Amino acid sequence: MSQEVPAIEVKNLTVSYGPVPALLDVSLAINPGQLVGIIGPNGSGKSTLLKSLLGFVKPDFGEVRLFGEDAEKAKGRVAYVPQRGSVDWDFPITVREVALMGRYGKQHWWKELSAEDHDLADYALEQVRMADLRNRQIGQLSGGQQQRVAIARSLCMRPRIMLFDEPTSALDPEMIKEVLDTMIELAEDGMTMICVTHEMGFARQVANRVIFMDDGQIVEQNEPEQFFRNPQSDRTKLFLSQILGH
Repeated sequence: MSQEVPAIEVKNLTVSYGPVPALLDVSLAINPGQLVGIIGPNGSGKSTLLKSLLGFVKPDFGEVRLFGEDAEKAKGRVAYVPQRGSVDWDFPITVREVALMGRYGKQHWWKELSAEDHDLADYALEQVRMADLRNRQIGQLSGGQQQRVAIARSLCMRPRIMLFDEPTSALDPEMIKEVLDTMIELAEDGMTMICVTHEMGFARQVANRVIFMDDGQIVEQNEPEQFFRNPQSDRTKLFLSQILGH
């Protein structure tokens, strides 16, 4: 039986911003369909790791492979949802048009959209439970709704991997649940996902694995229950005690 090719494989990744190291000899493998939560203090290298997977950052050393291919060749397979996925425009733009930016960028305003384009956007919006608002102006939506549209925009890329960089950090508390629920549904549908998050409950409930990063390194990783109940590293224990209050 052939061994499954990892969706994401990082080997000995080292990245520096000038003289400042951001990642130090990071290695990990994530199988297709897994959701991995990454936690850690600010400046620990979490976002740099995502940028490396996207090909936005060139490593000093090491490699990144996505489904067995070099990350540079596999860019189209990866979608990214930032902290703020809303779109600010000086002119009206509908929810469906924002979603289609995932496929064409801003260029779709200068081309005739096909029935397939509309079907793709509507399907993506249905996945995030926003199809009923497809013709509404993006500026008329709440922050939580805009973030769900941002996820739909990423889905229009037809990705095999989705990366989330603290997607709820800019939201009011009452809006967080609707975005997390959308991500849970994507995970249940088998999307390969990495989520940098401060939502410990989400990581514990949904992730297949939780990774704790500090000072550009992976300090500890484990299945959620083991990670939260029995952390091994003193640094992990201190971080969790500060975040969880015990």
